[in-house]
Amino acid sequence: MPPFMKVSNSSHFQITEFILKGLPGIYNWQHWLSLPLALLYLSSLGANLLILLTIQQEPSLHQPMYQFLGILSVVDVGLATTIVPKILAIFWFDAKAISLPECFAQIFAIHYFLAMESGIFLCMAFDRYVAICHPLRYPTIVTDSSVFKATVFMVLRNGLAVMPVPVLAAQRDYCSSNEIEHCLCSNLGVTSLACDDRTLNRICQLVIAWTLMGGDLCLIILSYALIVNSVLRMNSAKSASKALSTCSSHLILILFFYTSIVVVSVTHLAGRKFPLIPVLFNVLHNIIPPALNPIVYALRTKELRLGSLRILRVATEYR
Repeated sequence: MPPFMKVSNSSHFQITEFILKGLPGIYNWQHWLSLPLALLYLSSLGANLLILLTIQQEPSLHQPMYQFLGILSVVDVGLATTIVPKILAIFWFDAKAISLPECFAQIFAIHYFLAMESGIFLCMAFDRYVAICHPLRYPTIVTDSSVFKATVFMVLRNGLAVMPVPVLAAQRDYCSSNEIEHCLCSNLGVTSLACDDRTLNRICQLVIAWTLMGGDLCLIILSYALIVNSVLRMNSAKSASKALSTCSSHLILILFFYTSIVVVSVTHLAGRKFPLIPVLFNVLHNIIPPALNPIVYALRTKELRLGSLRILRVATEYR
């Protein structure tokens, strides 16, 4: 009997670990991708930590919009750290084995951080809506207390909402192959190895995607529709341009985030003919946003850019 299987009480074999094979079709030279992947991960960590340090050190950035950005940076670091170290371990040390509990924990973490990112984007959209459409009431509506409450709500909402995904995956019966054609534990990739019916898993993931991210996206679109309507009624073109400029970074990241989700979903349908494509897009979807988000905000937000440069200047002087 293979070491990754044991005999269960029902007298059949039960898998005790999975094997993450890596990127389908390029197993022999996938290690060459480790360098750009590691650089992308390190740049993500560095950029997000710089954003957090800048927001913490600069009094002018102690505002709700930047507080939400700081929370987004924490989420980005968590998302990247959930998957990149394991992928690098596969590429560098051939450490392909992963226990079932670790795999299900990774499934939870990936779904949780993606849902958190969507939720924080919604909070940021609401912040911009109040700032532009109700500027006089903004200081009383969007306060430090409301930011804290919104964050706690998102933490609890997303944690409870995505919990059924790994729980249902853990309840499946894995009694045959334990090799996953992936370099991370995706819910559909893992449950495809189950010997019993996995229809409930598919339905659960679909419902969560539509209710959480779909609901967030609808509310974000509504917020920006109201913002555009308010901007169009402004008498000053300069005021309208300034109002829209405060939303530009947010819109770029939202567009990239939700577009990439759609691309991953669509490419998954082509997975049988071209298995590398959905796996590669899935990995990039979880790695690129954490690196892209702080860069976009730093480049397009003057206060954040200047604050980051001051932090870097101080750091170089100490060296």
